[in-house]
Amino acid sequence: MKLSTTVALLACAASQAQAFSDSSPFILFSTANLRTPPSTPQLQTAAQVLTTAKSLLASCPTRRYLLVSQPNMHAADVRADSSSSDSSCRMPNLCRAAGGQNSWAVAEVVGQVSGKSLEEYIARACRGKKKEGVSVERVELRHLPAVSDREDGGEARRGEVLGDNDHELGKLLDTLDGDYTIVVFSDPNEFKAYEPDFGAPVRMDLRRWEEAPEVVAQRKANETDNRPLFEKYQFFTPGIFMAFIVLAVILSILGVGLKALASLEVSYGAFDKEMGPAAQKKQM
Repeated sequence: MKLSTTVALLACAASQAQAFSDSSPFILFSTANLRTPPSTPQLQTAAQVLTTAKSLLASCPTRRYLLVSQPNMHAADVRADSSSSDSSCRMPNLCRAAGGQNSWAVAEVVGQVSGKSLEEYIARACRGKKKEGVSVERVELRHLPAVSDREDGGEARRGEVLGDNDHELGKLLDTLDGDYTIVVFSDPNEFKAYEPDFGAPVRMDLRRWEEAPEVVAQRKANETDNRPLFEKYQFFTPGIFMAFIVLAVILSILGVGLKALASLEVSYGAFDKEMGPAAQKKQM
């Protein structure tokens, strides 16, 4: 397929490059003949793109596969202004390689394309076809600065990083033989899905941590308190004060009673029984 065909696929969304800032291009090209769809919408979801890409790779067309991830890439980075050459393409090596091979591309992919799922699918498909010597490699290129970062030379830094990544990709393409498939995708938001890694479960009892008695006794023995006696110990507590007050009330009552008993003045003979004639007359 000529370069103009690939450029046309990526240029369909030229006027919407800024409108879909959360989208990214997807490019698949191979040395094998792929049965690409007759028409390709240039705005698709990640699930739709992965479904089509897996259908193209289901037959395991080649023995070597390169999954190239270029985070934060947009369609404008691989779009050429001229349909006859790739001189205006910001990644000329990628545009040249994709234009000279049997390729399939989508300009605006909304969502995250997982390179791990593609790698697992290719390995599974080639295993089912019983092909030997199949290799799947993943290439992680440097993150590109954000498109909106145009201050302080942001656009220049983006072009510099893009050129370095394209140079690295060009050196990798030079080492390939005539039997390979390359998939270029991007995560525009530089988001990586969280994959929890749980170890073996640990069983332990939840209880309050307590020191051994001998450790506590040893620590208390080593501790010295140099405070004064009346600061170290409390001699008068609220309970002691209350006992003193109650004791004073009881003692005062007891004192009044004893004083009343002591004030009685009765002769000793007042309680003796009269036995004489006078007593008999009183009884009558």
